[in-house]
Amino acid sequence: MNSTLDRQRSLEELEGHRWPEPPPDATGLVKAVHALRALPIGSLTVEELRRLIGQNVGVPFLLPLALESLRKTAPAQAEGGFYDDDLLSAVLTVNPAAWTRSPQFAQELKCIVASLRDVSPYIESDIQAFQRALPDDL
Repeated sequence: MNSTLDRQRSLEELEGHRWPEPPPDATGLVKAVHALRALPIGSLTVEELRRLIGQNVGVPFLLPLALESLRKTAPAQAEGGFYDDDLLSAVLTVNPAAWTRSPQFAQELKCIVASLRDVSPYIESDIQAFQRALPDDL
């Protein structure tokens, strides 16, 4: 996706597909994901981005927003502040095909990760898996 992504549109609109209503006995997660797909992507919170990306929903449209958020918060982490590991973990663990389709996003994530210090062991593991999954030319 490029910087001209219409943030006023929902994933349903961007993907051109509306999912059927979840069944009445669906889990809270399933119901939440269905509801989030109907919201304008520009209105999604960091937690909502994490939830959708973690479920592999709308990844091509949401990666730019997630990377934007991570890019904004990385300098604070480098200065010793709090860093949102949950969104970072969701982005690091997306299907590696996403990085092949959008190598510019992989490069951006590599730069963000390089700026972080003292990450938790589980994030370090996610970083290593992300780096191993990248094609050699990235």
